[in-house]
Amino acid sequence: MDNSTVSPTDVAMLRVPITLTNCDREPIHIPGAIQPYGFLLCLDPTTRRIVQASANTGTLIGLAAESLLYGGLDQLLGPERLAEIEGLLEGLTHAPKLLGARLDAVAGQPFYKVILHRYDELLWLEFEPVTETNAAPLDLSFLNGALGQMLAASKVQEFCQHAVEQVRAITGFDRVAIYRFAADESGEIIAEAIREDLSPWLGLHYPASDLPQQARAMYLKNWLRFIPSATYTPVPLVPVNNPVTNRPPDMTHAALRSVSPLHLEYLRNMGSAATMTISLINQGRLWGMITCHHLTPRLVSYELRELCQFIGKTFSALLPSKEQHDEDEYLLRIRAQQARLFEHASAHNNFVDGLHQEATTVMDVFECGGAAIYFDDDLVTVGATPTPAQIRELIAWLQTNAKTDVFCTNSYPALNPAGVALRATASGFIAAALTDAPRNYLLWFRPELVRTVTWAGQQEKAKVLTDGQMFLSPRQSFEAWKELVENTAAPWKPVEIAAAREIRLHISDLRFKVFNELQARAQSLARLNSELERSNDELDSFAYVASHDLKEPLRGIHNYSLFLLEDYADRLDAEGVHKLETLVRLSQRMEGLIESLLQLSRVGRTDLVVADVNLNQVLAEVAELLQPRFEQTNTVLTVVGPLPTVRADGVRLQEVFHNLIVNGMKYNDKPAKTVMVGLAPPEATAGTAEAVPGGEFYTFYVRDNGIGIEARHQVNIFKLFKRLHAQDKYDGGTGAGLAIAKKMVEKHGGSLWVESVPGQGATFYFTLPKSL
Repeated sequence: MDNSTVSPTDVAMLRVPITLTNCDREPIHIPGAIQPYGFLLCLDPTTRRIVQASANTGTLIGLAAESLLYGGLDQLLGPERLAEIEGLLEGLTHAPKLLGARLDAVAGQPFYKVILHRYDELLWLEFEPVTETNAAPLDLSFLNGALGQMLAASKVQEFCQHAVEQVRAITGFDRVAIYRFAADESGEIIAEAIREDLSPWLGLHYPASDLPQQARAMYLKNWLRFIPSATYTPVPLVPVNNPVTNRPPDMTHAALRSVSPLHLEYLRNMGSAATMTISLINQGRLWGMITCHHLTPRLVSYELRELCQFIGKTFSALLPSKEQHDEDEYLLRIRAQQARLFEHASAHNNFVDGLHQEATTVMDVFECGGAAIYFDDDLVTVGATPTPAQIRELIAWLQTNAKTDVFCTNSYPALNPAGVALRATASGFIAAALTDAPRNYLLWFRPELVRTVTWAGQQEKAKVLTDGQMFLSPRQSFEAWKELVENTAAPWKPVEIAAAREIRLHISDLRFKVFNELQARAQSLARLNSELERSNDELDSFAYVASHDLKEPLRGIHNYSLFLLEDYADRLDAEGVHKLETLVRLSQRMEGLIESLLQLSRVGRTDLVVADVNLNQVLAEVAELLQPRFEQTNTVLTVVGPLPTVRADGVRLQEVFHNLIVNGMKYNDKPAKTVMVGLAPPEATAGTAEAVPGGEFYTFYVRDNGIGIEARHQVNIFKLFKRLHAQDKYDGGTGAGLAIAKKMVEKHGGSLWVESVPGQGATFYFTLPKSL
């Protein structure tokens, strides 16, 4: 029952002037005085004799405090009430009991409400006069409706608004507000019900110093504090010290307990003449307060105060479920956004695209200002973020200072002075490192609380002179002023950090799945490539054997056809001679096709004989072989040199140049034919318009002034046995030369293509690596 913890330090502080510099140590639980709207008697628990009385008993009931000491309650009450009180005293605790009592032994027999409790080795009887107030009377139907509203409220904000409206309806105060504490113990007005002509306080903030620690501890023990007049003069106890303990009694649970004079000055500066405060306690922690204010003195009956306390306790009991509902609702929203994000990431070949290209992005999962995806040195941003350079610097900082899977802060500048430059977009961030990729991150950013926090009055207390000494005084004005919260973002909630961790794990799992799929695909392609190489080898072998073995019987057919023409032409008619000539011609063509097939298969089967090859010498040899045809066709070959020496197979290159130069002569209808060979500039482009890497390859060209090639045929001419003209046109041909040349170039690691305009000639380009 008695749990007083008054210490010698508390008692010593009573002799020290209390100012704002030491108010956090003020012993507010042992003021030795009461508020004067009622009077107090303290009884010895054993003798039931009055050992202390408030000094205002003479004013209120005509009996001086000194005259009441060491007497019994029969000095005030009649036998019937004495018996009733005696029945309550035996089982009394610090929890108050209430009864109404007419003071039969006092002149005028006034009626009082008596509040009884036991604490600090005393029996406490507090007497409050019964007066009429204009507050709403106790109405059970109203109470039932009020509780129904509180139970039905689904959100904390709605819950708070119902509470302030109900308390104002019960008490009639001009203003009722809920004041919620933040993690740093500062407070904010989050709900209020006010008289229409008053300025709102909603959104105002107050520093933690407005409510000292010992006052917070008192609010945890005593659910309600009531001050009907902020201008009262404290009434001392007589005697001030308990005769048994020789110190002021602990008045923690006394309704009439006098409050700190600094708090009274604080209220007057606010313009509040009366106030009532109800504690809101969430799982043993002071969550906030319902605070009531009136512009004039206001006495609220004990019964209505108890009803308000009941609402406060009910609010406190329901608060965890309301907060949990808000948190669950936010969590459900996060889950829904996560599901959409995961679906998008899984649907894209590149998961990064799925994180930012759809309607739901990585930024939308929970509340933030912007987000960034840094993957394989590529950076993608969504929303308001730092610059790319700043993000890369941040990642470098993370690499050194935050080697965890998920790191978060709401004040990066406090950790890294360079973070001040990022505060507009990233005072706070969550960084999730992707598995097996130490420099790959998902980042969510929150800006500095650029919203300007409105504090109720200036946080620095004004200094005033009193008796020639400097003291801190409560704020003299409560006009709102703005204080910018610098370098700090809104704190990250546990559900948000958990969501970031889940997204990281999902992306890591997705990457692992993609890796496995790519690995399986690579193995499949490797098998197919091996089978293709084997098939190509078999095909080359078949083509080689077939073409080689077919040459001998075909040569016999050709030779015997010639013998028949030479020996028996005179015995045949014209039709028979024509048929033999056709047979010779067809055998020649067949021999040309088989020879081309043999050359093509030989290219695939034969390894290159690589050596340093002087291309000037190669072209000189080709020109010498073709000289008779140049003269016959009136063709001029020009070599734009000198040409470089390359690492290559000289025989194959000779065949490539031979084939391309012959084509330049063959497919040409000009009287004077020209063929030009040279080294192309690095900017020469292939048919795919992809630049040839000039630093790694030589590019050569063979240009003629012939008939040219239409664009639609420029791919087909490199296919085996593909001819664009009739067999008897442009000296015939098998259609294999360019296919063979292309395969020879590709065998060297190069490529062959053509650029041409019909009627204006053609330019064949081919590349050779500078190192082979």
